[in-house]
Amino acid sequence: MTIKVLMPAVGAGTSHGKIVQWLKKEGDRVAVGDILAEIETDKAVIELESFDEGTLQNIVADAGGGEVAVGEVIALIRSLSSEDSMQQESVTSKQSPNEAVKRIQPQHETDKGRQTQMGSKPADWPERHFASPSARRLARQMDIDISTLRGSGPRGRVVRVDIENAAGAARGVPGEATPSAPVGSAASTATTHGRTYMADASRGNAPVQRIANSAMRKTIARRLQQSKQQIPHFYLTVDCHMDAVLEMRAQLNNQPGADQSLKITINDILVYATARAMASVPDVNVRWTDEAIERNGTVDVSVAVSTESGLITPIVRDAQLKGLRTISRDLSKLVHKARSGRLAPAEYEGGGLTVSNLGTHGIKAFSAIINPPQAAILAFGAVEKRPIVLDNALSVGSLMTMTLSADHRAIDGAVGARFLAELKASIERPYRLLL
Repeated sequence: MTIKVLMPAVGAGTSHGKIVQWLKKEGDRVAVGDILAEIETDKAVIELESFDEGTLQNIVADAGGGEVAVGEVIALIRSLSSEDSMQQESVTSKQSPNEAVKRIQPQHETDKGRQTQMGSKPADWPERHFASPSARRLARQMDIDISTLRGSGPRGRVVRVDIENAAGAARGVPGEATPSAPVGSAASTATTHGRTYMADASRGNAPVQRIANSAMRKTIARRLQQSKQQIPHFYLTVDCHMDAVLEMRAQLNNQPGADQSLKITINDILVYATARAMASVPDVNVRWTDEAIERNGTVDVSVAVSTESGLITPIVRDAQLKGLRTISRDLSKLVHKARSGRLAPAEYEGGGLTVSNLGTHGIKAFSAIINPPQAAILAFGAVEKRPIVLDNALSVGSLMTMTLSADHRAIDGAVGARFLAELKASIERPYRLLL
């Protein structure tokens, strides 16, 4: 029996996927649970798991090709029935071991029309080298040949740090093309770190570099354009005194017995405080529909994370029920998975409100674009020393500017102001977070 392997739908709204690489080749035996391929969607790279046992009979969608619609056939597996197994065992028992091996090895045709047995391979068939998906993706981006590396992971598996080390050692190698390479004609191409650039000399003497958009980048562009065009944004900004929070963070990280491998960050505290403010002012934890304003039943905080492919927002679920250290651990894991492209759809779909923090980049203040279908997003700036007035006296304090972008269809200005006031009070007097 032939079993069709279909392009899976890995998340809400996902309509297409792209085969990054096949981890099995035609003629390979496949067991339940084996990883057949890596698939790139507009959010992450996922592993395609086999739910059947048999032989990979035919690969329909080639790796590196175009996008494939969800539900389309990408491969065929020939199932090994119980009857086939019994017949093979019977034949095997009547033959010499060498003859039995030759008899049961299925043959398949390569893309050059050549026949090859499963136990062997053509001279030009690529070796399979064990590597994590994030390492393979980074290797493509940085133009590193995985076959030349010795993996430091379990059982010699090549991991991300191996690629980074190899890239560092390879810097300055003669012959490496760069985007600023001389342009000898109207248009020329160069590849640097796995990205394809096209230099166009038609605009004066300055070449124009073109970088192909990934599926994730296209989705980000489409969603943000729709958000800015269709959602009536309004903005509220306040400054927060951060001295008490900074002191609390220092005490938590330096107390005896504290886990030194897990340092509480300012962002952890901001997510913690935001969740409690959302619980206190549930009218910001909503979404707009034409029929009704829907209030979310849980407090789920999305956190904007910058990755090599673009921005993604993993979610801290039920954040108002979690302690600060639990949120810190959850965030650390989510950020790591986001930057390695391993987030599952359930880890980034939904959310009641997004927080975006550019303070580590030195940004004083900014206004973020709402992440639909949410109705609000918080933008946190840098914590910096500024002159302040306390008790009619001029002094210096640590201040942070935060800006709420809200959907005016679902959130009124007074609601947004009440939410920011609650959040500001908790940040400036962090003991309130314990109440």
